[in-house]
Amino acid sequence: MKILLVEDDHRIAQSIKKGLEQERMAVDIAYDGIEGYDLAIDEEYSLMILDLMLPGMSGLEICNKLRQNKNQTPILILTARSQVEDKVEGLNKGADDYLTKPFAFEELLARIRALVRRPKNMEEDVLTIDNLTLNTNNFEVTRDKNKIKLSSKEYALLEFLMRHPKQILSKEQIMNHVWSYETDILPNTIEVYIRNLRNKIDKGFSYPLIQTVRGFGYKIGKNV
Repeated sequence: MKILLVEDDHRIAQSIKKGLEQERMAVDIAYDGIEGYDLAIDEEYSLMILDLMLPGMSGLEICNKLRQNKNQTPILILTARSQVEDKVEGLNKGADDYLTKPFAFEELLARIRALVRRPKNMEEDVLTIDNLTLNTNNFEVTRDKNKIKLSSKEYALLEFLMRHPKQILSKEQIMNHVWSYETDILPNTIEVYIRNLRNKIDKGFSYPLIQTVRGFGYKIGKNV
């Protein structure tokens, strides 16, 4: 899952980013509204978290412009304001939920999970391809009921592959969805992670699930 966080308070932004990354999410941060809006229209996200008061362009302005442009990505507004009128205005501009500062990280996480599971943006909790299963609730990965231990980034890569079964995913697509945009990764980084995944997912089994499509990218699924 990849999230856009637009928050001008660097301390709060980094704290949220750290917490979400521990939950196997990739997080892009923008510290002003203009940069945030540019990222929102250029990248694909599972959810956006927008602070209400931002330099350059407010969270409500970003939300309103995105909805006018038919962008239906779930939006969670963060604000220090608690007045009912402010919440109503945010929802009328197209926001999906509202969270007032200060808040517990556990509540933020619960709201994020609730938003991405809404019918228009439903994401399955348990992904299964052949005899491989990934549970997003407890981060458990098994193949033939054998538990497989993955690093945070390996898990995120596997989840992205499994949400697109039998689809060829290019290195650029993988990089854009699994790594934050500001991450400086080497050209062979994805190859290294794919190799590590294969050693854990495919090694010891009678057939591989992670396939290389030369010149195009990777896909997951049993060859038939």
